[in-house]
Amino acid sequence: MRWRPAQAKQGRKVNNNHEGVRERGKSIVDTPGVKFLKMEAGAVVLAADPVLIYLKGKNKMKKITISWMMVAVGIALLGRGSAHGQAPAAAQKKQYDIAAFVWPSYHPDDRAKAFWPMGIGEWETVMKNEPKFEGHQQPRYPLWGYINEADPYVAEMEINAAADHGVNVFIFDWYWYDGLPYLEGQLNDGYLKARNKDRVKFYLMWANHDVNLVWDKRNADDAFTQKNKAVIWRGAVARGEFEKVAHRWIENYFKQPTYYTIAGKPVLMIYDLNQLVEGLGGVEATKDALGWFRAEVKKAGFPGLELQLSLRKHNEKSLSVVAGDNIGTQKESVEKLGFDSLTHYQFCHIGAVGDYNEVMKDVLKEWNAVSTSYKANYYPHVSVGWDSSPRAYRYRGEIMTNNTPANFEKALREARAFVDAHPGQAPLITVNSWNEWTETSYLMPCTMYGYGYLQAVKKVFVDK
Repeated sequence: MRWRPAQAKQGRKVNNNHEGVRERGKSIVDTPGVKFLKMEAGAVVLAADPVLIYLKGKNKMKKITISWMMVAVGIALLGRGSAHGQAPAAAQKKQYDIAAFVWPSYHPDDRAKAFWPMGIGEWETVMKNEPKFEGHQQPRYPLWGYINEADPYVAEMEINAAADHGVNVFIFDWYWYDGLPYLEGQLNDGYLKARNKDRVKFYLMWANHDVNLVWDKRNADDAFTQKNKAVIWRGAVARGEFEKVAHRWIENYFKQPTYYTIAGKPVLMIYDLNQLVEGLGGVEATKDALGWFRAEVKKAGFPGLELQLSLRKHNEKSLSVVAGDNIGTQKESVEKLGFDSLTHYQFCHIGAVGDYNEVMKDVLKEWNAVSTSYKANYYPHVSVGWDSSPRAYRYRGEIMTNNTPANFEKALREARAFVDAHPGQAPLITVNSWNEWTETSYLMPCTMYGYGYLQAVKKVFVDK
C-alpha cells in the first residue's frame, strides 16, 4: 500500500509542550511549497500535504502553511539529554566505533541548484519518489520531514538520535570540484556548530569521483543508461590542487576536537583510487604526493595520518589509469601507495545486488579475503540496502531485496564478530549510510520501518 502523508486537522491548536510544534525561529528557506524551520531544542518539524498548521508564537497563535513534509514523530529525542549536559553512561562506554557515511546534500546550496533547482538539495528528488513496478518497496519518506541538515539545531537532534542508538561516528562525504568545496554546509554549519557534537565524532571521505547527470532527476534516466554521457565535474585533481585540498582538511577539520583518530592519527578515506592516481599523474607521483601529505599532517602536530581506502571488489585485474603506467592490481596499488586501512563504501561495490541474505554470503567472503590478503587493516562494512531508482523516473537498475531491519541486524552481528576476532585493530565498523535516501540505504527513521534500522544498531551495540 502506498503511503500518503496524514492530513492535519485544520485549526487544531498546539500547546506549548512537546505534544505539538513550537516555532522558535523563522523560516530560513522560503521556496514555493516548501519551508525549512530553524529548530531549537524542544522544537519539532512537522507536516503533511499542504495544510494549515497553527503554531504558538509570542503571546498569539500564528498560522503558517507547510507543504510536503511529514510529522516528525519521535523528535522528543531532543529532550532525552541536554545538548549542554553529559552524554548518557551507555554512550560513554561504547566498545565499538559505528561509523555511518553521511551524504551531505539535504540543505540549501547555490551550486547544488544545477541539480535540484528548488534550493533544498536532494529532498527535491525524494519528494518525487514513486514505485517503479508492482511490489517495489518504494516510496520511502523521512519520518522527520524534509529537515535542513545544515541547521545546528537539526544537527543536534540527529546527533542525539545517532548516539542514543549506538552510531558514534559520522563519515562525511567531502567534495571538491572546479577549485571549490561542494556541499560543506551540513558539516560546517550543522554538525560543527552543534552543541552536543562531542557525542558523535566525525571524519572525512574524499568523494573524488566524477559527477554526471545522475543527481538531476530530469536527466537521470539518460545518464544511468549512458545515453547522455555528459560529465559536469571531474573528480581528479593535479598536485597543486591536491596540496590546497590537503591543507584545508588539516586546518579546518583534523584539528577539530571531535575528529576521529586511530592511535592519535586523523583518518582520511579516499573513495576512488583510480581518480586519485589519474589526477596526480601516475602511481609514483601519487606516492610522492601522499608522502608529502603525511609529512604535513605531522607538521600540524599529529603523530601521523591514517590513510584509508574505500575498496572495490577484491580481484586480480590490473588497473589502467594513466596511459603507459600499469599500476598493477588494486592490492598492488594499495600496498605501493602505503594505505594504512581499508573498508568498503557499499555492498554494490562488492558484488551482485539481490536478496540481502544471499549478498551477505559474498560480503563475508570479501571481508575474509581482504583481511587475509592485504597488509593494511580491514574494517568491516555493512550496507542497509541498495536501490538508486528514486533518482530516475523510469530507470530501475539493480535493487537489494529483503533488506529488513531484522536482516540488517544479522549483518551487524557478523561485523561485530569480525571486529572481536581482530582485537589488534580499532573497533571500527562502517555503515552505509546515515541518509542515502535516493540510494535506499539509510539509518534515519522512515515511513516504512520507523526507527527499525537504528533500533537494529542499538540492539547489537548498545543493549545488553
